[in-house]
Amino acid sequence: MSTIERATVARFDIKAIADAFPETASTLLVDEYLTNREQASARVFRVYRPTPPHYHATCDEFLYVFSGRGTFWAKDASTEAEFKPGQLLFFERGTVHAIPELFEHPVVFLSVDTPRREPTDIIFVDPSDGTPATFMARNAADSKE
Repeated sequence: MSTIERATVARFDIKAIADAFPETASTLLVDEYLTNREQASARVFRVYRPTPPHYHATCDEFLYVFSGRGTFWAKDASTEAEFKPGQLLFFERGTVHAIPELFEHPVVFLSVDTPRREPTDIIFVDPSDGTPATFMARNAADSKE
């Protein structure tokens, strides 16, 4: 499915997109952009392993839990709580957050970022935890070019 950048109306089959993600990945997540406009971007992504503490410098993020279960925290680890399908998680730009545990796979989120989030906007609290290329499959592919 291709990203819609200029359309005024679009319809997406989130289940079909989620079902098309690979069963395994060498990166923490694999995503598919649905829309990618300056004001906001929308993506579907699958998380394959726990994500260490990180933040995004340029956008607020809304995460709708489409499938799977795990734990999530924002600001500090003392806020860790379980997430499950049907919940919406929100955090502002610059907010450190993590997904320390995955209980039930596949873990798939529908994400809306405001304004648009560039794929490389990922800053790990501990730089040894990763880079944009180890975080997201699209960045790993881009780093090989």
